[in-house]
Amino acid sequence: MFIDFEGIDGSGKTTLSNLLAGRLRRLGYRVAHAREGGELRSPIARRIRELTRDSTLLEMSPRTEFFLNLARDAQQLEEVIAPALSRGEVCISDRYLYSQLALSGGGRGLPWESLEPGCELASQGLWPDLVILVDVEPDLARLRKRLGKLKSERAPDSDSRKGLAGAGLAVRMREAFLALARRDPSRWLVIENNEQPLHVLEQRIVEAVVARLEGRELPAQRINPPRPTPVHVPAKVDDVEEHFFRTLDGLETREPQLAVWLLGGIPGFAAHQRRLGFVERFPGLTMRSLTGLDDEPSWALRELLTEVVPQEVVASLGSNPTPQAMSLRERLYVHAPAEALAGLKRNGSPEAWALREHALREGRLAEVLCGLAGVDDEPAWAARELGVRRGLFADVARSLTGLDSPRADALRQSLLSHDRLAVLRSTQGLDTPFARELRVALEDKALKLVLRSLTGLTTDEAFALRERGAPLTKEALDSLDGMDDPRAWRLREAFVTRWPATVVSSLEGLPLTERVEALVLRALEVTSARLPVLRNAYRIVAAAHAATLPEERTAQRMAADEASQPAL
Repeated sequence: MFIDFEGIDGSGKTTLSNLLAGRLRRLGYRVAHAREGGELRSPIARRIRELTRDSTLLEMSPRTEFFLNLARDAQQLEEVIAPALSRGEVCISDRYLYSQLALSGGGRGLPWESLEPGCELASQGLWPDLVILVDVEPDLARLRKRLGKLKSERAPDSDSRKGLAGAGLAVRMREAFLALARRDPSRWLVIENNEQPLHVLEQRIVEAVVARLEGRELPAQRINPPRPTPVHVPAKVDDVEEHFFRTLDGLETREPQLAVWLLGGIPGFAAHQRRLGFVERFPGLTMRSLTGLDDEPSWALRELLTEVVPQEVVASLGSNPTPQAMSLRERLYVHAPAEALAGLKRNGSPEAWALREHALREGRLAEVLCGLAGVDDEPAWAARELGVRRGLFADVARSLTGLDSPRADALRQSLLSHDRLAVLRSTQGLDTPFARELRVALEDKALKLVLRSLTGLTTDEAFALRERGAPLTKEALDSLDGMDDPRAWRLREAFVTRWPATVVSSLEGLPLTERVEALVLRALEVTSARLPVLRNAYRIVAAAHAATLPEERTAQRMAADEASQPAL
């Protein structure tokens, strides 16, 4: 029997496919997993996968990507899947040719009718007996992926080629997977991985597979467990806090690490009490959740954990330039040099340079460069020139972030041949001829990074790019954070049903006016208060409440609403 697991990145298909393999073996079945432990069994297939994930290959066309992915799956079939089936084993794959249809057809927009003959040729007529689609909300999948990157200490700005297209790619792929399942319901089994414990999903998959192996009929095509309680959507903004923490407490029983990580950047007593409950189990993640917070409870918690998780303590400071933050960096530098230096962005103070000079004497040029963003003095330029001589091109490019000068653009130009993506990231918030030309050149190759580079820009060119990008991916709304511009509001209101979590997060920094509240409640309504939207909504509410007293909030809202009305 040939069983294939499909789903978007972050859906949990790799975890569940490996759990199934283990359970079937314990039941006495002989099982071969074509991607045991998340690694392709075929060495040739692994080499091909490296090519298709390489984000530096910006000129690779969707058709080339499709043929390479076909070659990867064809090799897995020849080398792993077909031999296992010929031995009478149960063979499990984590992705098969359906993924190529979903990526190239649904995600990249190539015509399905031109893709299907290629998949037939690669399959040699061998298709799975059962396809298990692990379906998940794309926003939740993205949160799980970010947490996975943090736990594995991968760079947060590292992107695969798929990642460069933006989060909309996963949305389109999910839609394509569901369409494939509807076309062939006897072969596809759809199971949701949104709100159920992993062991429940595992058991339901095992029961369905054993039923097929024993020749019994499968249950219904979609085997989602019913929701334990009816969904209640907050009717007003004041209800968001209670709803968020009730949902978070439910998540803690299923995914406690995700629960603590979702507290990231949320101020207030209620959030702090939850952090205290997580400290003993997850001190590092608890500390990361303090990023951006500058209140007394946060500082007390940092002091408490300096000897336990010093790297996370320093990382939680972000680029806070205050004397208190600088003092903590200096104390913990010996334990967390990379984090301490990265937090010096936009900081040209004598204290910051004393720390950098100490690091340079230790040979930490790369780490120093990563903390030079926004620093435009001569010692910074000397470090950049040394970085170029030593071939640290990506680090030098990152150090240019926020610098708007002919000198910075000249260096960016010289770095383009070495790392275009790092140079593009360095143009965030810049409206220079160089930045505009680079965005045009890379719009169809790295749309996510192009759109994110527009943060804070209100030019006609920036809004034209956002309007072109908004139907494709949510990053068009990312760059609107805190922006109170009529064009920003039009985009938010036009795409609240398509990108609800991002629309809500883009409201951060704005006062809680009636217009803001209406948009938050609309996003909660269209998503049935799904966790990613609910979390962003509460972060907006908590930040606004932390900044004002209750009686002040009403006055502030009334004043803001009156100011937004046209003069008579």
